[in-house]
Amino acid sequence: MEEQMQQIKSVESAIEAILFAAGYPVKYTKIAEVLGLDLKNTKKIIEHMSEDYNGAKSKRGINLLIFPDTCQLSTKEQYAPYIREALGIKRGGNLSASSMEVLAVVAYNQPVTRSFVDQVRGVDSSYAVNSLIDKDLITACGRLDAPGRPMLYITTDKFLRVFGINSLSELPATEIILPPKEETPIIADEDGEDFDEEAGETDIESTDGE
Repeated sequence: MEEQMQQIKSVESAIEAILFAAGYPVKYTKIAEVLGLDLKNTKKIIEHMSEDYNGAKSKRGINLLIFPDTCQLSTKEQYAPYIREALGIKRGGNLSASSMEVLAVVAYNQPVTRSFVDQVRGVDSSYAVNSLIDKDLITACGRLDAPGRPMLYITTDKFLRVFGINSLSELPATEIILPPKEETPIIADEDGEDFDEEAGETDIESTDGE
């Protein structure tokens, strides 16, 4: 029994070292492969580790973030001021109010078209949408099976990491009443064209004050 516990601790230490060295989300499949474990047991071990990192009684300065296909070590938000001061990191890079509005609409209603976002906000959202794509907070996931085949957008794993949540189910509840979403089936983007080349999806001249 003691030998088995030591083996588990050794695996946990190896996982911790991998995630610390990576600094970005690592796939469970990759961790399982390098450690010679099956995927199911790898996930169980990482979930057990997360209790130690993320529990209410944890005194660690880092969290173990768990996503559907990946996991990552991340510093806890309350220590951000100390980290910025120690490393000379300037504030900045914060999202504008318009980008936050667009991100909220996408997060709570995804997948959505840009026209839906425009309808909710009452202004053109082209610039904010493109800015969020550049920041890898939202991404195109296909097209709506409707005239013009407009692009559909969803949030990314980076969105979850930036806002310190593991899944969209952890988003705060909202009582905002929104217009009905498009119910037309989604189709895959099979033509291989880039988002930036799509007519009507690339207008970055915006009136939303981005």
